[in-house]
Amino acid sequence: MSKVLIAYDSRTGHTEKMAEFVAEGVRMGGNEVDIKKISAIKKEDALKGFDAYVVGCPTYHRDMTAGMKTFLFLMEKAGLEGKVGGAFGSYTHSGDAPGIIYDTMEYVFKMKMSDLGSFNLKEALVGDKEGLRACQDYGKGINEKLAR
Repeated sequence: MSKVLIAYDSRTGHTEKMAEFVAEGVRMGGNEVDIKKISAIKKEDALKGFDAYVVGCPTYHRDMTAGMKTFLFLMEKAGLEGKVGGAFGSYTHSGDAPGIIYDTMEYVFKMKMSDLGSFNLKEALVGDKEGLRACQDYGKGINEKLAR
């Protein structure tokens, strides 16, 4: 069994719901999940001991939140090279944040990123069956990457 950290920032609660649904998908594969708000993670030592890191952030003014930028610097200090990663988030109009985070994790941190790429979900779809299924599928994709 692998251990997965899902760390997220959420302004309206939509990305938080996504984090819960992605975690369900990871658990369906028999893996353990810790879900934490990024504001609860203060030191890079808190990032140790996980096999995969999935980061969620809404897009706010075509960018990630300021808190997420700070959190990414913390992740960089943790030395996550070679670990499995993924990025997701909710949006209303542009959906840029998860792609920026995904690229940072892949190219700067040198992580082995989900084959599904970054995952965006329009806020209006977060609470419906289609959105739930899409989030769970993203979690299952993390399981597939861990299995390799």
